[in-house]
Amino acid sequence: MSLFRRLFSSKSKSDQKNAERLEEDRSKYMPEINLPIDESFMINFKRNGGKFLYCDHEDEVLDSFDKILLENDWYEQDVCCFDMGLEHKFSGFNLTFVKNTSASFFFATCEYLIADNGSILISSNQLKEKKLTELPDNFIILAATSQLVNNIGEGLKGIKEKNKNTIPSNITTIKNFEPQKEKDFLSYGSSSKNLYLLLLEDL
Repeated sequence: MSLFRRLFSSKSKSDQKNAERLEEDRSKYMPEINLPIDESFMINFKRNGGKFLYCDHEDEVLDSFDKILLENDWYEQDVCCFDMGLEHKFSGFNLTFVKNTSASFFFATCEYLIADNGSILISSNQLKEKKLTELPDNFIILAATSQLVNNIGEGLKGIKEKNKNTIPSNITTIKNFEPQKEKDFLSYGSSSKNLYLLLLEDL
């Protein structure tokens, strides 16, 4: 059963106490527990500051998208989107789809979700030739649980297999989802985005 499904089933207090006791009894020198891929992604993604809305079916995707718009007052705003399929699917939300990067938010799909660091792998299929720094500070990404992979290597291999004739350019990851209060040399060249992930269960 998917972790995302388990999150919505309540655990008894005794189950929670047993899990906490087992964690306390583990020595710090023992090898790390190998978490399921979905759990690993969720933990790392949230640690990076990302926000995700888990959706069981397509209707929930539309409902969650609506809630994001309401929360941020993005109705009747420009949205930067290079995907005609998304424009068609989300045409009923009174948004103006533009290629202008000064829009209120950027809306796209992704290539893969990387579990071991909680990042999102994207390419020119989503960005065209734009740099992350040229795009709006707010992102909404639509993805499916079938796009979860363990690491970047698996993601790059998947991109190569899906695009045998023409491998996309501009391949990059987003993994900073909180604005940095202070810039330092360690954060030079990174691009933090206020990012919402609409995650559709398709397995």
